[in-house]
Amino acid sequence: MRKIWIVVAILLAGYALFSGQQWPTLNEKQSSVSEQTTVDSDALIAKAFANHQNNLQVSGQGVVVKLLPDDNKGSRHQKFILKLSSGQTLLVAHNIDLAPRINALREGDSVEFFGEYEWSERGGVIHWTHRDPGESHVGGWLLHQGQRYQ
Repeated sequence: MRKIWIVVAILLAGYALFSGQQWPTLNEKQSSVSEQTTVDSDALIAKAFANHQNNLQVSGQGVVVKLLPDDNKGSRHQKFILKLSSGQTLLVAHNIDLAPRINALREGDSVEFFGEYEWSERGGVIHWTHRDPGESHVGGWLLHQGQRYQ
């Protein structure tokens, strides 16, 4: 699995170098997920849901359809439901002990994500949307209104 991530990292780095792509920083207002990438990621997530897959690193974009109360048991998590362009919904569980909370988040807002997909009956869960302090897991993030939360 680690070899796959190394290959993916090399491919992304090569793409960024040769396409002139700049990766978003904390204050950039531009979107980092193209329409085609969103379609591809929606298809990947739909396949993961159909196959009951877990531990799958994914990226994508969705619209907040429901804000949920924070989960304060154990590690604290900000929770909300995203609806993808495909219609599939995902629960986002964003660890606010390890990453900043998105205080300005509202229903109807667009959120981009990079995190780990876990299957659930309701569409799936995205977590690991933060850096790993132990550096044993690839770091994730959420992007809301040009601000990256990781």
